[in-house]
Amino acid sequence: MPMTGRLGLESRSDTFLSLATNPALTSPTMVETAVAAGVALDLDGILTQLLEARGSRTLKLINLPESDIRGLCVKSREIFLSQPILLELEAPLKVCGDIHGQYPDLLRLFEHGGFPPESNYLFLGDYVDRGKQSLECICLLLSYKCKYPENFFLLRGNHECASINRMYGFYEECKRRYTVKLWKTFTDCFNCLPVASVINEKIFCCHGGLSPDLHSIDQIRRIMRPTDVPDQGLLCDLLWSDPDIEVVGWGENDRGVSYTFGADIVIGFLRRHDFDLVCRAHQVMS
Repeated sequence: MPMTGRLGLESRSDTFLSLATNPALTSPTMVETAVAAGVALDLDGILTQLLEARGSRTLKLINLPESDIRGLCVKSREIFLSQPILLELEAPLKVCGDIHGQYPDLLRLFEHGGFPPESNYLFLGDYVDRGKQSLECICLLLSYKCKYPENFFLLRGNHECASINRMYGFYEECKRRYTVKLWKTFTDCFNCLPVASVINEKIFCCHGGLSPDLHSIDQIRRIMRPTDVPDQGLLCDLLWSDPDIEVVGWGENDRGVSYTFGADIVIGFLRRHDFDLVCRAHQVMS
């Protein structure tokens, strides 16, 4: 199918995809201060602290006050719930894949693509776990969401789930640097993240992939939040499934969760919904 606009890779991996088409999103909504949990958030001050690590050649931990982090979670949760679970966006915006606690990589991504509000962004999930600085990564992303809610968007990945990030590093990082209570506050926030997006009515975006239970896009709109990620079903598949060029139809997933799907499934999905492309993350591109 012909593409709408121009798609180009703009970084060293699948982490960065720029959609350089028109029209632009509306001007950034400037939220200079946000009030959450009785605490006034100084977003500019928080961002200044988080960006102190720019250009640093060594690991630099940014220890924000726990009250500020809690405020970011509460305020961004409110914003997530005020916006659809299926985001309908317009280009130009930059689409980014897994971050996994790699704060220097996240900063380099913004150096390359432009720090908000210079550019609009859609992130496809998996902000935490595995890397050494999940807290810095998620705090920077939530800060930008609070400051530019109509120009900066975050989808849910399979690691924005308590049962997963309890095992893969984020829980231990929160416990070591702050408190278990803060980890639970993040869980409340993650349970409200949107799970998919459609760009320019032509590009379907999610963290994982397609689902045999997905027959109508309205099914995504009907998912209620807050919600944990179930072990099976539509929401699980959107966050967990993988494409496989050797599969026809649906296959078993080596992850032990969800399915794999073949090119025939993708083609059928695109034709049924008049889309041009499925844009997803969840796997390293070699």
